[in-house]
Amino acid sequence: MRKAEIPRGFRDFPPEVMRARIEVINKVRKVFERAGFPPMDTPSLEYWETLAGKYGPEAEERLIWRFKDPFSEKDYALRYDLTVPLARYIAQHPEIQLPFKRHQISLVWRHEEPQKGRYREFLQADIDTVGSPHIEADAEIINTIAMALEELGLDDYIIKVNHRGLLRDFIEKRFGGLSLSILRTIDKLDKIGEEGVKKELLRIGISEAQIDELMVKFERLKLEEVGETLIRLYGSEANQYKPIFETLSSLAYRKDKILFDFSLVRGLDYYTGIIFEAILTKGSPGSVSGGGRYDNLISLFKGEAVPATGGSLGIERIIDVMIERGILNLRKSIPGAFIIVLDEEAFMFGWRYLLELRKRGVIAEIDIMRRSLEKQKKRMNALNYKYAIYVGKKEMSSGSVTLVDRETGSRTEISVEDSFKLLEGEYKDEEAN
Repeated sequence: MRKAEIPRGFRDFPPEVMRARIEVINKVRKVFERAGFPPMDTPSLEYWETLAGKYGPEAEERLIWRFKDPFSEKDYALRYDLTVPLARYIAQHPEIQLPFKRHQISLVWRHEEPQKGRYREFLQADIDTVGSPHIEADAEIINTIAMALEELGLDDYIIKVNHRGLLRDFIEKRFGGLSLSILRTIDKLDKIGEEGVKKELLRIGISEAQIDELMVKFERLKLEEVGETLIRLYGSEANQYKPIFETLSSLAYRKDKILFDFSLVRGLDYYTGIIFEAILTKGSPGSVSGGGRYDNLISLFKGEAVPATGGSLGIERIIDVMIERGILNLRKSIPGAFIIVLDEEAFMFGWRYLLELRKRGVIAEIDIMRRSLEKQKKRMNALNYKYAIYVGKKEMSSGSVTLVDRETGSRTEISVEDSFKLLEGEYKDEEAN
C-alpha cells in the first residue's frame, strides 16, 4: 500500500486554517478594491516561451516548474508570479483602455528549497497599474500595500524604496561587466549581513576602497533627505532623481514608514524605476511585500513600451506572522448555529428550522448521524459553533427554541421567528467585519 503523503513544499489546509486564510484574503481584497483595483485571474499554466527571458537565469534554470506536454510536445510552465501573465494579457488585448488597474490573489509555484515561511506552492496578492508613467501610480501602489498591512494589524512595517535607475547609473556605469554580480550580492544584505556582502564583493574582484564607498550608500534615509544626499554623493548626475523622491514623499500615505535604501535591489530583472520592499520590524519574517516599476516588460510581448507598476503581498508569510502574534485565531468560533435534537420526534422540526436559517443566510448545521445527545454536543464542540439551538418536544409544542450563546454561556428560550432575527443580525455583523 502506498504511503499517503504530499510533495515537499506543498501543504493541506484543514477547515480551521482555511477559514483563517479566507479571513486574511477578504481583508486584503477589500483594501485593494477600495483603492480601485478590481479582481481578475489568469491561468495557472503558461507556455514556457511566455515566461522565458523575464526573470533572470537563477529563476529560469532552477526555480520555474517547467515540463513538456506528452500529448503535444509543447513546453509549458506553472505560473512563477502574477506580473508576467498580466503583461501577456495586456499584449493579448489591445482593446483595453489605459490606465488599467487590477488585483489578483492566486497561487504561484517556485521550485525552492522548502523551509519555514518558504513554500513551493503559495498565494500572492498583487495590485498593478498599467499605462501610467507617472510617480502617482507608484505612490498609489505603495500606499495601498501600507493600508493592507495596517488592515491586517501589522503596524510595525517599514517600506524600503530605491530606484533601478540609480543602480544603473551609479553601479552599472562604474563597474561595467561586474555590475550584475555586485547588484546580486547587495541584494543579499539582509540575509548575510554587511560582513558577508563585503566578503562576496572581495571575491568577485571589488577593491576594499570601492567596497567602503559602496557601504556608505547603504544608510537608510527619510524620503525628504534623499535628493540632497544623492547630489552630495553623485553631483549633478543625481538631479533627475531628486524630484522623484520629493514627489513620492508628498504623495505618501505614511511617509514616516518609508525609507530610502540604496541596498534594495529586488531580484527580478524586469524592474526599471521605483522599487520597494516591505519588512516587519518585530521578529524576523523577512520581506512581506515588494514590487516596483516595469516599463519594458509588456514590450516583450507587444513590440512597444507600455509603462506599468505594481506590488505584491506575501500572503503566506503574513498569515504565519499573524498566527504567531495571535492576530489570527485558528479556534475562532463559527458565527452560526448548531442544532441539537433532544427527542427523535423533534428531528424534522429541527431540520426545517435548519433549512430556514440557511435560506436566511445563516451558517447552520445539524447532526446527520442520528447520534445521542452527548455525541451531538461533542460534534458541536469540535466544530466550535458560536450558538447551540436545542429543539425537543417542548419546543415543538411552544413554537420556540432554546438558544445558548456558547461564548457567554447565556441561555434563552425564544420564539422561532425572534431567533431567526437574532441570528440573521449576528451573521450580518460578522460579515461586515
